[in-house]
Order: sequence, then structure tokens, then C-alpha cells
Amino acid sequence: MHMVRITWVIGGPQGTGVDTAANLFGDAIAKAGYYIYGNREYYSNIKGKHSYFTITISDAPTSSISDDIDVLATFEPETVFQHFRQVKGTLLYDKNMEGAKLENALLMENEIKHDVAQVLSSHGLDETVGGALNYLKNNGITVIPIDFDSTLTMIMNEVNQSSTVVGRAKNVIAVAASYGMLGLDKKFLLAAVSSVFKKEEYRKINSLAVEYGIIQVQPKYSLEALPTNGSRLRVDGNYMSAMGKIFGGLRLQTYYPITPASDESDFIEANQLLDVESEKQELRKAGAVVLQMEDEIAAVNTAIAACLTGVRASTATSGPGFSLMPEGIGWAGMNEVPLVVTYYMRGGPSTGLPTRSGQTDLKFALNVGHGEFPRIVLASGDHMEVFRDAFWALNLAEKYQTPVIHLIEKTLANSYSIIDEGPFNYNALRISRGKMVKASESYRRFEFSDDGISPRAALGSGPGRIIHEGDEHNEYGHITEEVNMRFKMYEKRMKKLETADREIPERDRLNVYGDMDSDTIVVTWGSSKLPIIDALDMLKTDGISIGVIQIKMFSPFPKNMVRKLLENKQTIITVESSYTAQAAQVMTENTGIAPTHYILKWNGRMITREEIYKSVRRIKSGATKRIALNGGV
Repeated sequence: MHMVRITWVIGGPQGTGVDTAANLFGDAIAKAGYYIYGNREYYSNIKGKHSYFTITISDAPTSSISDDIDVLATFEPETVFQHFRQVKGTLLYDKNMEGAKLENALLMENEIKHDVAQVLSSHGLDETVGGALNYLKNNGITVIPIDFDSTLTMIMNEVNQSSTVVGRAKNVIAVAASYGMLGLDKKFLLAAVSSVFKKEEYRKINSLAVEYGIIQVQPKYSLEALPTNGSRLRVDGNYMSAMGKIFGGLRLQTYYPITPASDESDFIEANQLLDVESEKQELRKAGAVVLQMEDEIAAVNTAIAACLTGVRASTATSGPGFSLMPEGIGWAGMNEVPLVVTYYMRGGPSTGLPTRSGQTDLKFALNVGHGEFPRIVLASGDHMEVFRDAFWALNLAEKYQTPVIHLIEKTLANSYSIIDEGPFNYNALRISRGKMVKASESYRRFEFSDDGISPRAALGSGPGRIIHEGDEHNEYGHITEEVNMRFKMYEKRMKKLETADREIPERDRLNVYGDMDSDTIVVTWGSSKLPIIDALDMLKTDGISIGVIQIKMFSPFPKNMVRKLLENKQTIITVESSYTAQAAQVMTENTGIAPTHYILKWNGRMITREEIYKSVRRIKSGATKRIALNGGV
């Protein structure tokens, strides 16, 4: 059966409702029974620069975006200039902007303007929107003009609102026209409008925008509403991490505002009490305190202090913020504090690409802080994993009494998908607090044990004294520099990672997909797995069968299973969003096996399924050993 897979894009200046428009469109598609995967790209400014949203529509679960645009909808010139070369299907645009000049796109990057000018001039076309439209027509692409001004006038004639207020419905007109091309009943889009706009006046304006926008096009596709079984959710990475922590019994979250981590803390603050099953009623006794701190140093240290009192605590940050936390994390390592740090990776170094994605901080997370101490580092690869790993991280931190760093890329944080609720399996979640005790008078916080894990008492839990220092210490916590004690205490701490490596099944530390009997295996991690999975069927159609290993936990690394899975494989391809292939380095350090080929992307944009498809084909043809991807705008 032919699979539905349509790529829809809307763009416009940041602050003009592009996100709202995309969410409306996505909600309507979901109400019609389809799955979606949406990726948001935006500049690091408040208002004005180009923002766009890409949505994949599918009749089966999907988790990637495409280089090729089937439907592009816009109401302003820059989106046409930015994306017209990607359009393979249809462009819907404002008919009144055909004369808009490229030189007047003042907020557009000069490098992009130069490239666009070269393309248009090389084809003998004007450097205007009209020139771009002629480029598309000459390549057999459909262009459909939409009369936004007349449509807005018709809406104004029916409502008692100013042109400024009604003008905000431009993006909904664009959504309605592009939605109309799909052939779906307009009731789903009207239902989405009713859900989003709570005030009756705005609901009416935008409902009229749907009615007048949808009639300006003829359907190009023949999509029909699909039946659904059970409940579905629209989720993104920030929210999934927040929900995982809430279900995991989080009591304190600290943060300092930073992109893209802040949304997680905002969600926890707004949704800290959940209607949970009866066996989880203890979670309803108290909510989670969310503290916005003066900086990331205060954020990590406050979370550590909360952990010492026995509550489950975490902090969330991104690259520049994490750069301020190593001393605190090292203190937590020395004092065996069950701290969870949710690390949202973005483009660096320094401020770098604050609103773009990357996988360049893996080795930083693995080696954060000076000296040697155990750190558990796990990385999520999709939205459901983000939820489960956030919950798991809290359990791991308390069981092994060591910092846990949970890596989530901006790609996952700011993308959203429709998922079935069933896999959440809330009732299977079990909170495990490890060796929790009360502090007796003879209590030794750092008592030696075979597994390296001491009984842990919260401050004030009993009459025993609990001492924490940044210095080396004895079993009671008193400072010491004595040789034998240093030797034994150091070994005790490091032994915890050995215990974790022995106890955590390696099968839980990685995922496999595709044909693992193939002589070609792709090794990847994080969100880079998503386009690979979606490209499997595309490659299979061409007679190319591959297996996929997704590394989920990097410390302790699942070395035995990875070594076994890669044994005697002819072609080992690593796919990562970094220049130096950091995950491949870690794999080689742990297994002695190095990739034979590399597919790498470091420009801050999500890897697409076409990039994977084309790259694997090139590698299988023997054309190259290393492919550097540079797709996206």
C-alpha cells in the first residue's frame, strides 16, 4: 500500500504567528487521523527575522522532515526567496507581492541573498518574487496566487474589528488555502481554530479566514479522514522531559533562562500536579518547586542542596549554562549527590547558534568537571525516549548516587510529533530511591561497600551527623589527605560506575532497527536516528538493506553488545551532527572498532531523510568515505 508522506512548510517573519499557524495546521491534520512530525527553525531574535515550520504528514508514525517541499504557504516575500528552490509541488503566495524586490528583504542574510541573486540572474530572471515564481513555473512547479487583501477586507466587513486585528489572520488564510489542497473536510481545521482561540471575537475572525481561504484553491491531493484507535498526543521534547520528571517524583527544578531549555521549566511550573493512577497518589501530595536563579552556578548548586535534603531535584540548561556548572557537578561527584542535569544541546562554541541544533557536546558531558568521578550520561533519540529517560535519570541518580546528565538536542526540544498514548504505559513506571536510610548516631555517609554505593540519609533525617566537603574525606565526611583513605575512597566512587555497568542491561542502553544481518550497519545517536529510520524503506526499495544501532547510554557504554553487533561487518557508517564524530570516537575508545564511513552535519539544521538516503547510496556505490551534509536554510 502506498504510504502518504507530504511535506508542508509555512514561513514568515518571527513574531507574526508562524508558530500558531503551524500548530493550527498540525492539529487539524491530527484531528483527521494522520500522524505528523513538525520541526521549527528560527533565528535568535525577538521579532522580524525569518522563521519557518516544516511538517511531515503521514498515515503512519513518522519522525523526520524532507529537503523537498510539497506545499509551501506564505504571505510575505522573504519566505519565497528563502525556500523557492526547495519547492517540488506547489507554492501558495500573496498575489500582491509579485513585484517585491530581493534587495528590499532587509532582514535576510546577505549570503543567502547573494546565492538567490545568482540563481535568478543565471536563468535570466528578475531579482523579484515574480522572478522566483517564473523559475518555478519553468521547472513545472505549480504557483497559486492568494488574494490576502481582498480576503481580509471580506472578514472586516463581517466583524467589528480594526484592520490591525483582522490583519493577524493572514497566516490562517495561508493555512486554510494550503489545507484546502489536501482534500480534507474543513471541519477539522475549524475545530482546531475553536481549540486555539478562546475569545469569541478571535474565533470568529479566524473561522472566517478558514472559510474564505479554503475556497481559493482546488484540492491537489485526495486525503480522507482516517480512523484512530485510542488516544493520541501532540508532544515536543521540552514537554516530554518535563512530564517524565513530574511522573518521576521531581520536587525541585532550578534553571536560568536559556534557549532551548527554559520551556521545560515553564511546563513543570504550569503542570506540576497530575491526575495520576491510585498507586501514584503520593505524587499528588506536593508539587514541584521551580526556581529561576540568578545564574547557572546558583542553579546547579541549589539543585545539589535540594538533593542533600532527600528530595528529587534537577536543573536544565544549554551549552553556555552547562559551561558554568562543572565545579558544582564535580562537587556532586565528590559527595555522591544524585543530581540530574538535563542538557539541551545547541550549536556552539560560545553563543554559537543559540536557536539551532547540534551533537557537539557529547564529550564535554562525558568529561565535565576536573578529576575522575563517575557520571552516567544518556541521550534520547525521540520524544517517547525523552519521557522515559527523564524518569529513568531520576532513578539512576538515586540508585547509583552520582550525577546523571541527560542529553536532549534542540532538534528534539523544538520539534513536535503525534504519538499514540499507549506506549507511555504510565502504570509500569516505578520510582526507585536506592539505599535511602535515616541518619543514626553511628551513621557513616560514605561507608565502604562492595558495590561502591553507601547508605544515603537526607539531612535532618535522624540524630546522626552528615558532613559534606569539597575535599577528599573519610567515611564520616571529615577531610583527609591520608594515602590509604584517598586510595580506598577514590576506588569506592569509581566502583559505582562498574556496578552500574554490571547491573544496567546493555540492551537497555541501545536500540537496533532494520536488518542487523546486513553487512552494512549505521551507528548513530540522539535525533540523528530519526531520518535514518524513515529512510530505511526508501533504501529497501532500491535493494539496499541496512541495520541501525542507536547508542542511548554513553557512560557506562554498552561495549560488549556493540562489539558483538559490529563483529565482521563490512561497512560501518556513523551518522552524527558534529564535525569530529564524537560518538564514533567514544565507540572506538570502548570497543576498539572504528567506523569505515562518516555522514556528518554541523550547520545546525536537522538531518533529513533524503540526505540519509542519498548518502548511503553514495557510500554503497563506493564513491566516498566521508560525506559532509549542508542542507537547510
